[in-house]
Amino acid sequence: MTKPVLYDYWRSSASYRVRIALNLKGVDYDRVPINLLENEQQADDYRARNPQGLVPTLEMDGQRLTQSLAVADWLDATIPQPRLLPADPADRAHVLALALTIAADIHPVNNLRILKYLTKLGIDQGARDNWYRHWVAEGFEALEALATPHAGTFLFGDTPTLADICLVPQMYNARRFEQDLAPYPTLVRVDAAATALEAFAAAHPDRVAPAS
Repeated sequence: MTKPVLYDYWRSSASYRVRIALNLKGVDYDRVPINLLENEQQADDYRARNPQGLVPTLEMDGQRLTQSLAVADWLDATIPQPRLLPADPADRAHVLALALTIAADIHPVNNLRILKYLTKLGIDQGARDNWYRHWVAEGFEALEALATPHAGTFLFGDTPTLADICLVPQMYNARRFEQDLAPYPTLVRVDAAATALEAFAAAHPDRVAPAS
């Protein structure tokens, strides 16, 4: 059987999510780095794999998969344990809402291509950083309120879910941009619990960064 291949960028939030998901599922895979800073994602051979010109792309079991949450859903369907999404419909909807608060509402307005476009519009670095922190603060405030009533060790209960897979990369990026995390004690506590697990730790950008 051909070993799975993940095309990713070491500091991409979406790639970070998929690395965590693969690790939680116990999947051994090879990485092919795609350097977003050098626009390797726009190369013809890569766009043939992913017409959006985004990372990650996962090639596994004869499938070519894109979009991190879609990849996680496919992994749950093909490798049922451990579950990334609960089986109960109401619980599943809640975990998806937590995950999408990050993946659909915070991350898209703050990812690299958006920040680069703000620069193209003449917006300076300080204003870009303020833009980033504004949307993270707005999203984290909602996420803290949504998660706290049902949180255990993790954002939902005592085992990691897709919500935690989305949270950890976003917390990593928030710290890079010197976000004040004091208003979000549940998120900080859960992030610490998740990053203590090897499946999360092994996916950390520092562990997969290219050699300098």
